[in-house]
Amino acid sequence: MALFFDAPWFDGKLAERGLSRGVMAAISGLSEDQLILVFKDQMELSAGQVAAFAELLGVSPAEVANRAGVSTPTPRASSQDAQIAALEQRLAVLEAEVARLKGG
Repeated sequence: MALFFDAPWFDGKLAERGLSRGVMAAISGLSEDQLILVFKDQMELSAGQVAAFAELLGVSPAEVANRAGVSTPTPRASSQDAQIAALEQRLAVLEAEVARLKGG
């Protein structure tokens, strides 16, 4: 397990997918301020947040837990959980795009 939150790795994965930290916060149920604390390694992720990050980034929950330096056990998602997470991810991306268009 990593001893600290690997912010460059997470930022790189977000960039690969054309996503922002704001989308990551929305998908995991965190405020942007809370996500900043996570990235500063001042707040630990829950199992559900690990699963949400994994789905968003297209990696395994174990990889996210390792890169986040958390002791939280990685969740085992059922097929229905995975489908719900995928829909929530798509919704968050769409909401972020609508917000960007309204502000731009």
